[in-house]
Amino acid sequence: MRRPWLLLLFALIIIASTGDVLAQRGGRAGGAPPQSARAAAPKDFTGSWVAVVTEHWHLRMLMPPKGDYSMLPLTPAARKLADGWDPAKDRVEGNECKAYGAANIMRIPSRLYIHWADDNTLQMDVDSGTQTRIFRFGAAPPAKVEPTWQGYSVALWDGLGGRGGRPSGQLRVTTTHLRPGYLRKNGVPYSGDARLEEYFETFTEPNGDTWLVATAIVTDPQYLTQPYATTYPFRKIPDKSGWDPTPCRVDEPR
Repeated sequence: MRRPWLLLLFALIIIASTGDVLAQRGGRAGGAPPQSARAAAPKDFTGSWVAVVTEHWHLRMLMPPKGDYSMLPLTPAARKLADGWDPAKDRVEGNECKAYGAANIMRIPSRLYIHWADDNTLQMDVDSGTQTRIFRFGAAPPAKVEPTWQGYSVALWDGLGGRGGRPSGQLRVTTTHLRPGYLRKNGVPYSGDARLEEYFETFTEPNGDTWLVATAIVTDPQYLTQPYATTYPFRKIPDKSGWDPTPCRVDEPR
């Protein structure tokens, strides 16, 4: 006599579990629209951040000498361009921002201000070079996109490894449609065919410090013999004090 009640209880549990999984994946039982990227965010990446230079200090804090492309997997064509770099020519041609494009901007010591431009668009302002990056969720690049220094970035919450299908907490950003620029301020090039894949993670230490870690992977069939990967940490700061927007500039090599 108790079996029908047990079967009913089991069915109710299955229905409730299915609804919970749909909700956590951004869907709704009954075909309701999915959650916005902002509502589905597994972690908070917003706020003010300052770069902490922990590696390659002599290449990031100092202007590298002309012809220094150590640790970069360059093609012969890229080496030739780097060896012939002329900073005066960049100034005359108005190309001061070539080292501030998306493929290198995170490498330049900067302050970041990250905030939601709308429910599906995350905006990152960078004070060095006064650059703005736009991360768009849920949309592929249009058929025609004009190349820019920061390119066109598509974002998503990466992975469904958590319980109930929840995202892993990592922000993944893919950037294409870049103007040709520099991987290093001394004229090491990347082409308009370059593709930038970035993974952003944030965590808080026991002492209360909150960190943003960006891992960038650049692929470029024209100027790189293999993908070039780097990692950059940023520490969260209480507000925008110290925020200092500066124009792009061409530094003289040592």
